[in-house]
Formats: sequence, structure tokens, C-alpha cells
Amino acid sequence: MLRPTVLCLLLACAVSLSSSAVVIDNGMPILWAQTVGQVTDLPIQNGILTPDGWHFLHRMSLYRLIIAATDPFMGSMGTNATDSPLWGLPLQLGWMITSGRLADPTGATTCGLQTGDTMCISTQSWWGCVNYFASALPFLSAVQQGFMGEGVQAQMQVPDGVDEYCTTYADCTAHYPDAMAKWDAFFSGLKAAAESVLPDNEKKDSILGLYWAAQMASTYASAACNAKQSHYSSSEVSFANSWLNSAEYVSAAHFQSNLEKSVMFMIPLPGRVLQEGDNAPNIADLSQEENHTLSIFNWMKNVNSLLGGTLVRLWRSAMCSVTTREKGREMLEQLLLNPSFVSSTFLSIVTGMTTSC
Repeated sequence: MLRPTVLCLLLACAVSLSSSAVVIDNGMPILWAQTVGQVTDLPIQNGILTPDGWHFLHRMSLYRLIIAATDPFMGSMGTNATDSPLWGLPLQLGWMITSGRLADPTGATTCGLQTGDTMCISTQSWWGCVNYFASALPFLSAVQQGFMGEGVQAQMQVPDGVDEYCTTYADCTAHYPDAMAKWDAFFSGLKAAAESVLPDNEKKDSILGLYWAAQMASTYASAACNAKQSHYSSSEVSFANSWLNSAEYVSAAHFQSNLEKSVMFMIPLPGRVLQEGDNAPNIADLSQEENHTLSIFNWMKNVNSLLGGTLVRLWRSAMCSVTTREKGREMLEQLLLNPSFVSSTFLSIVTGMTTSC
């Protein structure tokens, strides 16, 4: 890993490139080249892996190790080395750091700030907390399922005085049994799919279904982070909740969050933390694409709320087969990436699709 001063310069350069979200560097997630490529390169104490879940490079390394360990089982995803749905996770983490969302929102420390430790992920960050459930939990499950080697054990490090986060497989299973069970099912399902005689498109759909079930279980478990939203503006909280709501749609459609597709969905995300008075689509220092994404996220959340959750239920009902899920993924791309695609069209199409199930 590079020295902190060099990392600070690299990150500062990435942040200054654009007001839009910065998620890749030389075709890979931010600072990917500085992460560890071998399990044995992680810190080890008494024969136990002890990665620091609150250091950006350690957390990003967890993703690199999981992707490398599971790639041999991802043949049904496609022929490219970056076709695994797991690539969406490091891209998401990269967006969080370059947009300032992993920094201490309370102002009590310089954790995550350009003037402090840029690699620090604040335990007070709602975004950092939610992402912990989508990084530490799958890593501990992967270790338990033998993907990091036979007999390997792991325990996440946490800052002194912080005791609100689970750190071992047993600890996380005790506190978040559904999330851990679904990550176990995903990793076990990968091994089963490798031995299956099903066509690749069915294997792919099955793996994506298991993956998104685990992802959503982690998302639901991250409700433990809700109190940390009090550190943010009402605009940022509204966006955060809309962002969570959007996961309901991509998960039901079994979105293949490979590197190429995930980049398309990440770049239009807001490149900074929202402040009071930020109201899309009229936020002056954000791009047209960022304003559009914020507007669509708000529309989807608000319509679903007004309908008492009906939009999400309709969507889930419509995503009832491999064919409808393929159509669903295409519709999401149009809705989020094509400003000329009218949101009312989306609603009418979804309603019609439910009749084919």
C-alpha cells in the first residue's frame, strides 16, 4: 500500500476531476491498485485475519478478495473478467469516499476529510455504517464458507471505544441472522451452480437472485444505522432514503451489477453531500445528470409512499420470470439514464407487466 501522503494526493486529484461522481481510475474502482491482492497481505494477529473495517483501503481490499475468490464460479455471468455482480460494491464504496460521504458528519474529528486522514471511514457516517453491512458481513460469510482458504478465521477491527458493530461471523450471525444466512446461501449457491447442468442463463438468474437477496438482507439489517441520519441535512436524508428505496427495484430485476453497468448507474449520483436548500432538479453546482437522478429517485420514493408501497409491490410482482426481469433491467436503465423517458410511462408499463405473470 502507498504512503498516506501519496494516497491523499491521489484521492484529492480524483475528487477535483469533476463535480459528478468519480468511481473509477484507469478503468478500475478508486485506489484499486493500492488494495491487497492476497488474503495473507491483510493484518494477522494470532493466526486470525484482522482487517480494519474503518480504513478505506482495508474495506476495499475485502471486495477485491471476495471478487477474486468467487470469479471461478461466475462463468455464467459472461466472458469478461469484470462481469461479476460483486463489482458494484467497490464502485459504490469509491463513490462514497470521493463524494465525502464516508467523512465524519458531526465535525468532531477530521476522519475522512481532505484536511485529516483521507483513508479514515467515520463510525459516525451513516453511509459508512450502511456499507459496513455490505462489506464486513459478506466477507465474514465468505471466510466461513471457505472462499478465503481452509481453516481461515477473521475478526474485523474497530476503533477503540466503538462497540456497536459486529466483528466476527458468530457475532454477526447472532445479531443479524437473516443477513448472514442469505450471504451463506449466496456463497453456497455459487458452488452449487458450478456443478449444475442448467443452461447458463438460468444459472445466471439464480446466482443474481441469491446475490440480491443477500444484498437486500444487509440493507434491511443496516436499519441499525438509522440514528446516524440525524447528522445530515434533510436533503441528504431524503436522498439517502430514496437511494435505499431504489435497491428494491434493481434487486427484484436481478440487475447484473458488473463493472460496466454499475459505472453507468454510479456516475449520475451526486458528487457531494447534499445541504439544506438543495432541491433537484435545480441544484446549480450539480450536473444535469445528477439533478435528473435525484429527481427520479425522489419520484420513485414519493409515488411508492403515496400508494402505500404499491409501486414496489407492483414491481416485484412484475419481475416474475427471467424474461420480465430482463425487460425490467432495460426499463430501469431508461428511467435513470434517459431524461426523455417519462416517469408516467414507467408506471403504466409496470402495471401492464403484472398481468403477464
